[in-house]
Amino acid sequence: MSRLRTLRAFLPSRRDYDGLGTSWKTDLTAGVTVGIVALPLALAFGVSSGVGAEAGLITAVVAGLVAAIMGGSNVQVSGPTGAMVVVLAPVVATHGAGSIPIVSLLAGLLVCALGISGLGRAVAFIPWPVVEGFTLGIAAIIFLQQVPLATGTAGIPGHNTVVAAVEAASGAAFPTVVQTLAVVAGVGAVMFLLPKLNKSLPASLIAVLLATVAAEILGLDIPRIGELPHSLSAPSMPSLDPSTLSGLLMPAVSIAALAAIESLLSARVAAGMVGPDGRPSGAYRPDRELTGQGLASIAAGFFGGMPATGAIARTAVNVRSGAKTRLAAIVHALVLLAIIYLAAGLVGRIPLAVLAGILMVTATRMVSKHTVTAIMRSTRADAFVFVLTALITVAFDLIVAIEIGLIAAALFTLRKFASLSRVKREEVPGPHVEGDRHIAIFRLDGAMFFGAAERILQEISEVKDIQVAIIRLSQVRMLDATGAHALVEVISALELRGITVLLKGVQPEHLELVTNVGVIRSLRHHKHLFTSLPAAVEHARSHVLRNAAANA
Repeated sequence: MSRLRTLRAFLPSRRDYDGLGTSWKTDLTAGVTVGIVALPLALAFGVSSGVGAEAGLITAVVAGLVAAIMGGSNVQVSGPTGAMVVVLAPVVATHGAGSIPIVSLLAGLLVCALGISGLGRAVAFIPWPVVEGFTLGIAAIIFLQQVPLATGTAGIPGHNTVVAAVEAASGAAFPTVVQTLAVVAGVGAVMFLLPKLNKSLPASLIAVLLATVAAEILGLDIPRIGELPHSLSAPSMPSLDPSTLSGLLMPAVSIAALAAIESLLSARVAAGMVGPDGRPSGAYRPDRELTGQGLASIAAGFFGGMPATGAIARTAVNVRSGAKTRLAAIVHALVLLAIIYLAAGLVGRIPLAVLAGILMVTATRMVSKHTVTAIMRSTRADAFVFVLTALITVAFDLIVAIEIGLIAAALFTLRKFASLSRVKREEVPGPHVEGDRHIAIFRLDGAMFFGAAERILQEISEVKDIQVAIIRLSQVRMLDATGAHALVEVISALELRGITVLLKGVQPEHLELVTNVGVIRSLRHHKHLFTSLPAAVEHARSHVLRNAAANA
Protein backbone atom coordinates (compact mmCIF):
# COMPACT_ATOMS: atom_id res chain seq x y z
CA MET A 1 0.00 0.00 0.00
CA SER A 2 2.84 2.41 0.86
CA ARG A 3 4.51 1.68 -2.50
CA LEU A 4 1.24 2.43 -4.26
CA ARG A 5 0.98 5.79 -2.47
CA THR A 6 4.58 6.54 -3.40
CA LEU A 7 3.88 5.75 -7.06
CA ARG A 8 0.76 7.93 -7.07
CA ALA A 9 2.82 10.87 -5.84
CA PHE A 10 4.65 10.85 -9.18
CA LEU A 11 1.56 10.48 -11.39
CA PRO A 12 -0.88 13.11 -12.66
CA SER A 13 -4.06 13.59 -10.64
CA ARG A 14 -7.18 15.74 -10.60
CA ARG A 15 -5.55 17.95 -7.97
CA ASP A 16 -3.15 19.19 -10.65
CA TYR A 17 -6.02 21.18 -12.10
CA ASP A 18 -7.68 22.54 -8.96
CA GLY A 19 -9.26 25.89 -9.72
CA LEU A 20 -9.34 25.30 -13.47
CA GLY A 21 -13.04 26.13 -13.54
CA THR A 22 -12.29 29.78 -12.75
CA SER A 23 -8.79 30.15 -14.22
CA TRP A 24 -9.14 28.46 -17.61
CA LYS A 25 -9.43 31.76 -19.49
CA THR A 26 -6.25 33.23 -18.01
CA ASP A 27 -4.52 29.87 -18.41
CA LEU A 28 -5.36 29.81 -22.12
CA THR A 29 -4.18 33.39 -22.56
CA ALA A 30 -0.96 32.73 -20.65
CA GLY A 31 -0.32 29.57 -22.68
CA VAL A 32 -0.71 31.42 -25.98
CA THR A 33 1.53 34.26 -24.77
CA VAL A 34 4.26 31.92 -23.55
CA GLY A 35 4.01 29.87 -26.74
CA ILE A 36 4.75 32.96 -28.84
CA VAL A 37 7.59 34.02 -26.54
CA ALA A 38 9.03 30.49 -26.44
CA LEU A 39 9.10 30.06 -30.21
CA PRO A 40 12.14 32.22 -31.10
CA LEU A 41 13.92 31.08 -27.95
CA ALA A 42 13.50 27.42 -28.89
CA LEU A 43 14.79 28.11 -32.40
CA ALA A 44 17.71 30.19 -31.16
CA PHE A 45 18.78 27.70 -28.51
CA GLY A 46 18.65 24.88 -31.03
CA VAL A 47 20.88 26.77 -33.42
CA SER A 48 23.28 27.97 -30.69
CA SER A 49 23.81 24.46 -29.34
CA GLY A 50 24.72 23.19 -32.81
CA VAL A 51 21.85 20.71 -33.25
CA GLY A 52 19.65 22.98 -35.38
CA ALA A 53 16.44 24.96 -35.07
CA GLU A 54 14.25 21.89 -35.56
CA ALA A 55 15.76 20.16 -32.51
CA GLY A 56 15.07 23.22 -30.38
CA LEU A 57 11.49 23.33 -31.59
CA ILE A 58 11.00 19.59 -30.98
CA THR A 59 12.27 20.00 -27.43
CA ALA A 60 9.95 22.93 -26.73
CA VAL A 61 6.92 21.00 -27.98
CA VAL A 62 7.57 17.44 -26.80
CA ALA A 63 9.47 18.12 -23.57
CA GLY A 64 7.24 21.10 -22.78
CA LEU A 65 4.12 18.94 -23.05
CA VAL A 66 5.48 15.97 -21.07
CA ALA A 67 6.92 18.14 -18.28
CA ALA A 68 3.67 20.12 -18.03
CA ILE A 69 1.68 16.93 -17.44
CA MET A 70 4.18 14.89 -15.40
CA GLY A 71 6.13 17.63 -13.55
CA GLY A 72 5.66 18.81 -9.98
CA SER A 73 4.91 22.49 -10.65
CA ASN A 74 1.62 23.89 -11.90
CA VAL A 75 3.23 26.90 -13.59
CA GLN A 76 6.65 25.66 -14.72
CA VAL A 77 7.31 25.89 -18.46
CA SER A 78 10.05 23.61 -19.78
CA GLY A 79 12.17 23.48 -22.89
CA PRO A 80 15.68 24.28 -24.15
CA THR A 81 17.53 26.91 -22.13
CA GLY A 82 20.60 29.09 -22.46
CA ALA A 83 22.42 27.35 -19.63
CA MET A 84 21.91 23.98 -21.33
CA VAL A 85 23.29 25.34 -24.61
CA VAL A 86 26.59 26.15 -22.91
CA VAL A 87 26.94 22.51 -21.82
CA LEU A 88 25.70 20.97 -25.07
CA ALA A 89 27.87 22.96 -27.50
CA PRO A 90 31.15 21.18 -26.55
CA VAL A 91 29.40 17.78 -26.78
CA VAL A 92 28.21 18.58 -30.30
CA ALA A 93 31.70 19.77 -31.25
CA THR A 94 33.26 16.53 -29.99
CA HIS A 95 30.68 13.85 -30.80
CA GLY A 96 28.46 15.49 -33.42
CA ALA A 97 24.83 16.59 -33.40
CA GLY A 98 23.67 12.97 -33.69
CA SER A 99 24.89 12.29 -30.14
CA ILE A 100 22.50 14.76 -28.51
CA PRO A 101 19.37 12.54 -28.59
CA ILE A 102 21.39 9.81 -26.84
CA VAL A 103 22.66 12.30 -24.26
CA SER A 104 19.09 13.46 -23.77
CA LEU A 105 17.98 9.87 -23.05
CA LEU A 106 20.85 9.21 -20.61
CA ALA A 107 20.46 12.53 -18.80
CA GLY A 108 16.69 12.02 -18.58
CA LEU A 109 17.13 8.62 -16.97
CA LEU A 110 19.56 10.08 -14.42
CA VAL A 111 17.20 12.95 -13.54
CA CYS A 112 14.35 10.45 -13.11
CA ALA A 113 16.55 8.42 -10.76
CA LEU A 114 17.27 11.56 -8.70
CA GLY A 115 13.55 12.23 -8.35
CA ILE A 116 12.64 8.65 -7.43
CA SER A 117 15.42 8.57 -4.82
CA GLY A 118 13.93 11.64 -3.11
CA LEU A 119 16.84 14.01 -3.73
CA GLY A 120 14.54 16.68 -5.08
CA ARG A 121 14.00 17.95 -1.56
CA ALA A 122 17.70 18.86 -1.37
CA VAL A 123 16.92 22.19 -3.04
CA ALA A 124 15.21 23.19 0.22
CA PHE A 125 18.68 23.33 1.81
CA ILE A 126 19.85 26.03 -0.59
CA PRO A 127 19.93 29.25 1.47
CA TRP A 128 17.53 32.08 0.68
CA PRO A 129 20.31 34.59 -0.27
CA VAL A 130 21.68 32.05 -2.78
CA VAL A 131 18.25 31.53 -4.38
CA GLU A 132 17.57 35.26 -4.58
CA GLY A 133 21.08 35.94 -5.86
CA PHE A 134 20.51 33.31 -8.55
CA THR A 135 17.18 34.96 -9.41
CA LEU A 136 18.80 38.40 -9.71
CA GLY A 137 21.60 36.97 -11.84
CA ILE A 138 19.20 35.14 -14.13
CA ALA A 139 17.07 38.28 -14.48
CA ALA A 140 20.18 40.23 -15.49
CA ILE A 141 21.15 37.53 -18.00
CA ILE A 142 17.66 37.47 -19.51
CA PHE A 143 17.73 41.25 -19.87
CA LEU A 144 21.22 41.33 -21.38
CA GLN A 145 20.44 38.46 -23.76
CA GLN A 146 17.81 40.66 -25.39
CA VAL A 147 20.23 43.48 -26.23
CA PRO A 148 21.12 42.06 -29.68
CA LEU A 149 17.42 41.70 -30.56
CA ALA A 150 16.61 45.11 -29.08
CA THR A 151 19.31 46.79 -31.18
CA GLY A 152 18.67 44.83 -34.37
CA THR A 153 22.07 43.12 -34.37
CA ALA A 154 23.11 39.47 -34.48
CA GLY A 155 24.28 37.95 -31.19
CA ILE A 156 27.49 35.95 -31.11
CA PRO A 157 26.87 32.40 -29.76
CA GLY A 158 29.19 31.21 -27.00
CA HIS A 159 30.21 34.68 -25.81
CA ASN A 160 29.70 35.82 -22.26
CA THR A 161 26.32 37.52 -21.88
CA VAL A 162 27.78 40.87 -20.81
CA VAL A 163 30.39 40.84 -23.59
CA ALA A 164 27.77 39.87 -26.19
CA ALA A 165 25.48 42.68 -25.03
CA VAL A 166 28.27 45.27 -25.23
CA GLU A 167 29.33 44.06 -28.68
CA ALA A 168 25.73 44.12 -29.89
CA ALA A 169 25.15 47.65 -28.60
CA SER A 170 28.41 48.94 -30.11
CA GLY A 171 27.65 47.30 -33.45
CA ALA A 172 24.13 48.70 -33.78
CA ALA A 173 23.47 50.55 -37.04
CA PHE A 174 21.28 53.58 -37.74
CA PRO A 175 18.32 53.69 -38.51
CA THR A 176 17.63 50.05 -37.56
CA VAL A 177 18.58 50.56 -33.91
CA VAL A 178 16.19 53.53 -33.59
CA GLN A 179 13.32 51.47 -34.99
CA THR A 180 13.99 48.39 -32.85
CA LEU A 181 14.42 50.44 -29.67
CA ALA A 182 11.15 52.23 -30.44
CA VAL A 183 9.43 48.84 -30.74
CA VAL A 184 10.95 47.72 -27.42
CA ALA A 185 9.83 50.94 -25.75
CA GLY A 186 6.33 50.55 -27.16
CA VAL A 187 6.08 46.96 -25.92
CA GLY A 188 7.33 47.99 -22.50
CA ALA A 189 4.85 50.84 -22.30
CA VAL A 190 1.92 48.57 -23.17
CA MET A 191 3.00 45.93 -20.63
CA PHE A 192 3.45 48.47 -17.85
CA LEU A 193 0.43 50.68 -18.51
CA LEU A 194 -2.23 48.21 -19.66
CA PRO A 195 -2.47 46.31 -16.32
CA LYS A 196 -3.12 49.61 -14.58
CA LEU A 197 -6.15 50.14 -16.79
CA ASN A 198 -7.46 46.57 -16.72
CA LYS A 199 -5.61 43.70 -15.03
CA SER A 200 -7.67 41.08 -16.85
CA LEU A 201 -6.28 42.04 -20.29
CA PRO A 202 -3.35 39.92 -21.60
CA ALA A 203 -0.78 42.71 -21.78
CA SER A 204 1.99 40.56 -23.31
CA LEU A 205 -0.17 39.19 -26.10
CA ILE A 206 -1.69 42.61 -26.88
CA ALA A 207 1.81 44.11 -26.99
CA VAL A 208 2.89 41.46 -29.52
CA LEU A 209 -0.15 42.08 -31.73
CA LEU A 210 0.03 45.89 -31.62
CA ALA A 211 3.77 46.06 -32.24
CA THR A 212 3.64 43.54 -35.08
CA VAL A 213 0.75 45.34 -36.79
CA ALA A 214 2.51 48.70 -36.34
CA ALA A 215 5.71 47.31 -37.85
CA GLU A 216 3.79 46.02 -40.86
CA ILE A 217 1.84 49.25 -41.42
CA LEU A 218 4.94 51.44 -41.07
CA GLY A 219 6.99 49.07 -43.19
CA LEU A 220 9.82 48.90 -40.64
CA ASP A 221 12.92 47.19 -42.00
CA ILE A 222 13.86 45.34 -38.80
CA PRO A 223 14.75 41.68 -38.11
CA ARG A 224 11.81 39.28 -37.89
CA ILE A 225 11.52 35.72 -36.61
CA GLY A 226 11.81 34.53 -40.20
CA GLU A 227 11.10 31.19 -41.87
CA LEU A 228 10.08 28.32 -39.61
CA PRO A 229 10.13 24.55 -40.15
CA HIS A 230 6.72 23.20 -41.22
CA SER A 231 6.83 19.74 -39.60
CA LEU A 232 8.35 17.65 -36.82
CA SER A 233 10.25 14.42 -37.29
CA ALA A 234 8.65 11.10 -36.30
CA PRO A 235 9.78 9.47 -33.01
CA SER A 236 12.49 6.81 -33.24
CA MET A 237 15.06 5.10 -31.05
CA PRO A 238 18.48 6.82 -31.32
CA SER A 239 21.25 4.54 -32.51
CA LEU A 240 23.29 3.39 -29.51
CA ASP A 241 26.92 2.82 -30.45
CA PRO A 242 28.73 1.23 -27.45
CA SER A 243 31.99 2.98 -28.32
CA THR A 244 30.27 6.36 -28.44
CA LEU A 245 28.07 5.64 -25.44
CA SER A 246 31.00 5.41 -23.02
CA GLY A 247 32.23 8.83 -24.04
CA LEU A 248 28.80 10.36 -23.47
CA LEU A 249 28.31 9.14 -19.90
CA MET A 250 30.19 11.97 -18.19
CA PRO A 251 28.56 14.71 -20.30
CA ALA A 252 25.20 13.10 -19.48
CA VAL A 253 25.97 13.30 -15.75
CA SER A 254 26.86 17.00 -16.03
CA ILE A 255 23.74 17.71 -18.08
CA ALA A 256 21.56 15.79 -15.61
CA ALA A 257 23.00 17.79 -12.70
CA LEU A 258 22.37 21.05 -14.55
CA ALA A 259 18.84 20.01 -15.53
CA ALA A 260 17.99 19.02 -11.96
CA ILE A 261 19.37 22.17 -10.33
CA GLU A 262 18.02 24.59 -12.93
CA SER A 263 14.55 22.98 -12.94
CA LEU A 264 14.25 22.89 -9.15
CA LEU A 265 15.48 26.44 -8.69
CA SER A 266 13.20 27.65 -11.47
CA ALA A 267 10.23 25.90 -9.83
CA ARG A 268 11.21 27.29 -6.43
CA VAL A 269 11.53 30.83 -7.78
CA ALA A 270 8.23 30.48 -9.65
CA ALA A 271 6.49 29.29 -6.48
CA GLY A 272 7.28 32.63 -4.84
CA MET A 273 6.41 34.82 -7.83
CA VAL A 274 3.11 36.67 -7.85
CA GLY A 275 0.77 36.94 -10.79
CA PRO A 276 -1.36 39.87 -11.94
CA ASP A 277 -3.78 39.18 -9.08
CA GLY A 278 -1.00 39.72 -6.52
CA ARG A 279 -1.05 36.11 -5.31
CA PRO A 280 1.93 33.68 -5.33
CA SER A 281 1.78 30.84 -7.82
CA GLY A 282 1.86 28.21 -5.06
CA ALA A 283 3.91 25.25 -3.93
CA TYR A 284 5.56 22.56 -6.05
CA ARG A 285 6.63 18.96 -5.50
CA PRO A 286 10.40 18.71 -6.07
CA ASP A 287 10.71 14.93 -6.48
CA ARG A 288 7.88 14.78 -8.99
CA GLU A 289 9.36 17.81 -10.75
CA LEU A 290 12.59 15.88 -11.28
CA THR A 291 10.87 12.76 -12.61
CA GLY A 292 8.74 14.93 -14.89
CA GLN A 293 11.78 16.74 -16.27
CA GLY A 294 13.59 13.43 -16.72
CA LEU A 295 10.67 11.98 -18.68
CA ALA A 296 10.55 15.18 -20.75
CA SER A 297 14.20 14.82 -21.79
CA ILE A 298 13.69 11.12 -22.59
CA ALA A 299 10.70 11.94 -24.79
CA ALA A 300 12.63 14.74 -26.52
CA GLY A 301 15.46 12.28 -27.21
CA PHE A 302 13.09 9.87 -28.96
CA PHE A 303 11.96 12.73 -31.23
CA GLY A 304 15.52 13.83 -31.99
CA GLY A 305 15.47 16.74 -29.54
CA MET A 306 17.82 17.94 -26.82
CA PRO A 307 17.74 17.79 -22.98
CA ALA A 308 15.13 20.03 -21.39
CA THR A 309 14.91 21.91 -18.11
CA GLY A 310 12.50 24.23 -16.39
CA ALA A 311 12.95 27.58 -18.15
CA ILE A 312 12.79 30.50 -15.74
CA ALA A 313 12.25 33.09 -18.49
CA ARG A 314 9.22 31.31 -19.97
CA THR A 315 7.98 30.34 -16.51
CA ALA A 316 8.16 33.99 -15.42
CA VAL A 317 6.16 35.05 -18.49
CA ASN A 318 3.66 32.31 -17.68
CA VAL A 319 3.17 33.48 -14.09
CA ARG A 320 3.06 37.17 -15.01
CA SER A 321 0.48 36.39 -17.67
CA GLY A 322 -1.86 34.97 -15.03
CA ALA A 323 -1.31 31.19 -15.27
CA LYS A 324 -2.71 29.20 -12.34
CA THR A 325 -2.75 25.58 -13.52
CA ARG A 326 -0.59 23.42 -15.75
CA LEU A 327 -3.10 23.92 -18.56
CA ALA A 328 -1.11 27.04 -19.48
CA ALA A 329 2.12 25.07 -20.03
CA ILE A 330 0.18 22.43 -22.01
CA VAL A 331 -1.36 25.14 -24.20
CA HIS A 332 2.10 26.64 -24.71
CA ALA A 333 3.32 23.36 -26.21
CA LEU A 334 0.19 22.95 -28.33
CA VAL A 335 0.49 26.54 -29.59
CA LEU A 336 4.03 25.83 -30.75
CA LEU A 337 2.84 22.67 -32.46
CA ALA A 338 -0.02 24.53 -34.15
CA ILE A 339 2.30 27.33 -35.24
CA ILE A 340 4.61 24.85 -36.92
CA TYR A 341 1.84 23.34 -39.03
CA LEU A 342 -0.64 26.21 -39.47
CA ALA A 343 0.86 29.65 -38.97
CA ALA A 344 4.59 29.49 -39.53
CA GLY A 345 4.46 32.24 -42.16
CA LEU A 346 2.43 34.68 -40.06
CA VAL A 347 4.46 34.19 -36.89
CA GLY A 348 7.61 34.63 -38.93
CA ARG A 349 6.62 38.29 -39.42
CA ILE A 350 6.81 39.12 -35.69
CA PRO A 351 9.77 41.46 -35.08
CA LEU A 352 12.41 40.03 -32.78
CA ALA A 353 12.47 43.36 -30.97
CA VAL A 354 8.91 42.65 -29.77
CA LEU A 355 10.08 39.50 -28.03
CA ALA A 356 13.08 41.35 -26.63
CA GLY A 357 10.75 43.92 -25.09
CA ILE A 358 8.57 41.23 -23.48
CA LEU A 359 11.55 39.46 -21.93
CA MET A 360 13.16 42.70 -20.75
CA VAL A 361 9.99 43.67 -18.91
CA THR A 362 9.72 40.14 -17.52
CA ALA A 363 13.32 40.31 -16.28
CA THR A 364 12.74 43.56 -14.42
CA ARG A 365 9.64 42.11 -12.76
CA MET A 366 11.53 39.03 -11.57
CA VAL A 367 13.49 41.14 -9.10
CA SER A 368 11.63 42.23 -5.98
CA LYS A 369 12.88 45.52 -4.56
CA HIS A 370 11.51 44.53 -1.15
CA THR A 371 13.44 41.23 -1.21
CA VAL A 372 16.71 42.84 -2.27
CA THR A 373 16.37 45.50 0.45
CA ALA A 374 15.56 42.87 3.08
CA ILE A 375 18.64 40.79 2.25
CA MET A 376 20.98 43.77 2.06
CA ARG A 377 19.78 44.91 5.49
CA SER A 378 19.92 41.46 7.12
CA THR A 379 23.55 40.55 7.83
CA ARG A 380 26.81 41.32 6.06
CA ALA A 381 27.36 37.62 5.40
CA ASP A 382 23.95 37.12 3.76
CA ALA A 383 24.32 40.31 1.72
CA PHE A 384 27.76 39.18 0.54
CA VAL A 385 26.45 35.73 -0.47
CA PHE A 386 23.53 37.34 -2.31
CA VAL A 387 25.72 39.73 -4.33
CA LEU A 388 28.39 37.08 -4.95
CA THR A 389 25.89 34.56 -6.30
CA ALA A 390 24.30 37.16 -8.59
CA LEU A 391 27.65 38.32 -9.97
CA ILE A 392 28.94 34.80 -10.61
CA THR A 393 25.67 33.80 -12.29
CA VAL A 394 26.15 36.65 -14.76
CA ALA A 395 29.92 36.30 -15.15
CA PHE A 396 30.13 32.49 -15.37
CA ASP A 397 27.14 30.13 -15.18
CA LEU A 398 24.43 28.75 -12.93
CA ILE A 399 26.30 25.69 -11.65
CA VAL A 400 29.39 27.67 -10.62
CA ALA A 401 27.20 30.32 -8.98
CA ILE A 402 25.27 27.76 -6.95
CA GLU A 403 28.47 25.95 -5.91
CA ILE A 404 30.29 29.10 -4.80
CA GLY A 405 27.15 30.54 -3.21
CA LEU A 406 26.64 27.37 -1.17
CA ILE A 407 30.32 27.26 -0.15
CA ALA A 408 30.28 30.91 0.93
CA ALA A 409 27.02 30.46 2.85
CA ALA A 410 28.36 27.31 4.52
CA LEU A 411 31.59 29.03 5.56
CA PHE A 412 29.73 31.97 7.08
CA THR A 413 27.36 29.60 8.88
CA LEU A 414 30.24 27.57 10.31
CA ARG A 415 31.94 30.77 11.40
CA LYS A 416 28.74 31.80 13.17
CA PHE A 417 28.42 28.41 14.86
CA ALA A 418 32.05 28.57 15.94
CA SER A 419 31.58 32.03 17.46
CA LEU A 420 28.60 30.75 19.47
CA SER A 421 30.60 27.79 20.76
CA ARG A 422 32.57 28.55 23.90
CA VAL A 423 33.99 27.09 27.06
CA LYS A 424 33.38 28.71 30.43
CA ARG A 425 35.01 27.91 33.75
CA GLU A 426 32.53 27.79 36.63
CA GLU A 427 32.87 27.94 40.40
CA VAL A 428 32.38 24.75 42.37
CA PRO A 429 28.74 24.90 43.55
CA GLY A 430 27.62 24.78 47.20
CA PRO A 431 29.49 25.71 50.40
CA HIS A 432 33.23 25.98 49.89
CA VAL A 433 35.20 22.89 50.93
CA GLU A 434 38.92 22.70 51.54
CA GLY A 435 40.58 21.54 48.34
CA ASP A 436 37.97 23.00 45.96
CA ARG A 437 40.66 25.20 44.45
CA HIS A 438 42.12 22.00 42.95
CA ILE A 439 38.85 21.31 41.10
CA ALA A 440 37.98 23.02 37.80
CA ILE A 441 34.53 22.87 36.20
CA PHE A 442 34.31 23.62 32.46
CA ARG A 443 30.96 24.10 30.73
CA LEU A 444 30.89 23.65 26.97
CA ASP A 445 28.14 25.63 25.21
CA GLY A 446 26.77 25.53 21.68
CA ALA A 447 28.37 23.28 19.10
CA MET A 448 31.42 21.05 19.50
CA PHE A 449 32.36 20.51 15.86
CA PHE A 450 35.38 20.80 13.60
CA GLY A 451 35.07 24.59 13.39
CA ALA A 452 35.31 25.13 17.15
CA ALA A 453 36.96 22.03 18.59
CA GLU A 454 40.56 23.22 18.33
CA ARG A 455 39.88 26.51 20.15
CA ILE A 456 37.97 24.75 22.93
CA LEU A 457 40.75 22.17 23.23
CA GLN A 458 43.34 24.91 23.66
CA GLU A 459 41.35 26.78 26.33
CA ILE A 460 40.83 23.70 28.50
CA SER A 461 44.38 22.39 28.05
CA GLU A 462 45.90 25.65 29.36
CA VAL A 463 44.44 25.19 32.85
CA LYS A 464 46.99 24.85 35.69
CA ASP A 465 47.21 23.89 39.38
CA ILE A 466 44.25 21.52 39.43
CA GLN A 467 43.85 17.85 40.26
CA VAL A 468 40.36 17.16 38.88
CA ALA A 469 38.60 18.62 35.81
CA ILE A 470 34.85 18.27 35.40
CA ILE A 471 33.73 18.83 31.80
CA ARG A 472 30.02 19.61 31.51
CA LEU A 473 28.46 18.60 28.18
CA SER A 474 24.78 19.12 28.94
CA GLN A 475 24.71 22.41 26.96
CA VAL A 476 26.36 20.96 23.86
CA ARG A 477 23.68 20.98 21.16
CA MET A 478 25.76 19.67 18.29
CA LEU A 479 28.64 17.23 18.35
CA ASP A 480 30.45 15.72 15.38
CA ALA A 481 33.31 13.24 15.07
CA THR A 482 35.95 16.00 15.13
CA GLY A 483 34.46 17.46 18.28
CA ALA A 484 34.35 14.03 19.94
CA HIS A 485 37.95 13.40 18.91
CA ALA A 486 38.91 16.77 20.39
CA LEU A 487 37.40 15.61 23.68
CA VAL A 488 39.58 12.51 23.50
CA GLU A 489 42.64 14.72 23.04
CA VAL A 490 41.62 17.00 25.92
CA ILE A 491 41.06 14.07 28.26
CA SER A 492 44.31 12.36 27.23
CA ALA A 493 46.35 15.56 27.63
CA LEU A 494 44.92 16.26 31.09
CA GLU A 495 45.31 12.66 32.25
CA LEU A 496 48.96 12.65 31.15
CA ARG A 497 49.46 15.64 33.46
CA GLY A 498 47.95 13.63 36.31
CA ILE A 499 44.61 15.47 36.20
CA THR A 500 41.55 13.25 36.63
CA VAL A 501 38.82 14.03 34.13
CA LEU A 502 35.11 13.58 34.89
CA LEU A 503 32.42 13.97 32.21
CA LYS A 504 28.98 15.20 33.15
CA GLY A 505 25.78 15.40 31.13
CA VAL A 506 26.54 13.59 27.87
CA GLN A 507 23.38 13.95 25.77
CA PRO A 508 21.64 10.63 24.96
CA GLU A 509 21.89 11.34 21.22
CA HIS A 510 25.66 11.87 21.58
CA LEU A 511 26.37 8.81 23.72
CA GLU A 512 26.88 6.40 20.82
CA LEU A 513 29.22 8.82 19.06
CA VAL A 514 31.42 9.51 22.09
CA THR A 515 31.57 5.79 22.79
CA ASN A 516 32.55 4.83 19.25
CA VAL A 517 35.14 7.60 18.92
CA GLY A 518 36.78 6.58 22.20
CA VAL A 519 35.83 9.37 24.61
CA ILE A 520 34.64 6.97 27.33
CA ARG A 521 37.65 4.73 26.81
CA SER A 522 40.05 7.66 27.30
CA LEU A 523 38.72 8.27 30.83
CA ARG A 524 40.68 6.82 33.74
CA HIS A 525 37.63 4.81 34.78
CA HIS A 526 34.34 4.11 33.04
CA LYS A 527 32.54 5.33 36.20
CA HIS A 528 33.89 8.84 35.58
CA LEU A 529 30.76 9.52 33.53
CA PHE A 530 28.03 11.37 35.48
CA THR A 531 24.48 12.55 34.86
CA SER A 532 24.33 15.13 37.69
CA LEU A 533 26.77 17.85 38.73
CA PRO A 534 26.51 17.29 42.54
CA ALA A 535 27.54 13.64 42.07
CA ALA A 536 30.48 14.67 39.89
CA VAL A 537 31.60 17.33 42.43
CA GLU A 538 31.36 14.83 45.30
CA HIS A 539 33.49 12.35 43.37
CA ALA A 540 36.02 15.08 42.50
CA ARG A 541 36.34 16.08 46.17
CA SER A 542 36.99 12.44 47.12
CA HIS A 543 39.89 12.40 44.64
CA VAL A 544 41.34 15.59 46.11
CA LEU A 545 41.08 14.15 49.65
CA ARG A 546 42.80 10.91 48.62
CA ASN A 547 45.61 12.87 46.97
CA ALA A 548 46.01 15.01 50.10
CA ALA A 549 46.14 11.89 52.29
CA ALA A 550 48.68 10.26 49.99
CA ASN A 551 50.94 13.33 50.12
CA ALA A 552 50.65 13.79 53.90
